[in-house]
Amino acid sequence: MPVLGIDTCGPAGSVALAKVGQNGGSILGQVALEGRTYSATVVEAVRRLLHQEGLALSQLGCIVVVNGPGSFTGVRVGLSAAKGLAFGAGVPVVAVSRLEVLARKSGCPSAALDAHRHELFLRLAQPEGPSVEILAGRDDFLRYPAPERVAVCDDPAAAILAEVWPSADLVRVEAPTAADAIRVASSRIGAGDFDDIVLLDGHYLRRSDAEIFGEKGRPAETGGSFGR
Repeated sequence: MPVLGIDTCGPAGSVALAKVGQNGGSILGQVALEGRTYSATVVEAVRRLLHQEGLALSQLGCIVVVNGPGSFTGVRVGLSAAKGLAFGAGVPVVAVSRLEVLARKSGCPSAALDAHRHELFLRLAQPEGPSVEILAGRDDFLRYPAPERVAVCDDPAAAILAEVWPSADLVRVEAPTAADAIRVASSRIGAGDFDDIVLLDGHYLRRSDAEIFGEKGRPAETGGSFGR
């Protein structure tokens, strides 16, 4: 079945078209998107890919969208595009984490992405149970033992990890793309494990500045009983 992939979470983004089947799949094409232009370019890139393959949006078997972590604007643009296209065409959606895509691309169970502000978006494999994904500051690294290998795709993440976990082997790979996201989602697509479009939201890991600074500037509540 033809599958569309959308990733606008990082400094650069991409849209990809692939064929996914029981015996694997193949990438039909991919269009790179420049950062800060996603809202103006993502839908046109989708149109161009579909036109090249002579496909209508309604002929897609699924839309795969990377729903974070990343910039708030990028995550929201990608999600809005995927949900709008899927709802209008009656196409199901699978959302995947950018950290999971990076980890799977590298072959490492753990992965890290620059989150700015001297923090990392971090995926850590656990000895028992599923991997965890967190927003990690320097104090948070003390709570977890250093993994043997961590996938990275950007210099800031590599620099922080080299300082806080010098024993970890940093596996450097190219930044994940929409094509990589489709590969990660292929097993879920085959199993019919789709996300609910209505409930689907961003995998932010961090609250927005508006939420953080809004709380700091909010006046304290008054009234009520003593000892509240």
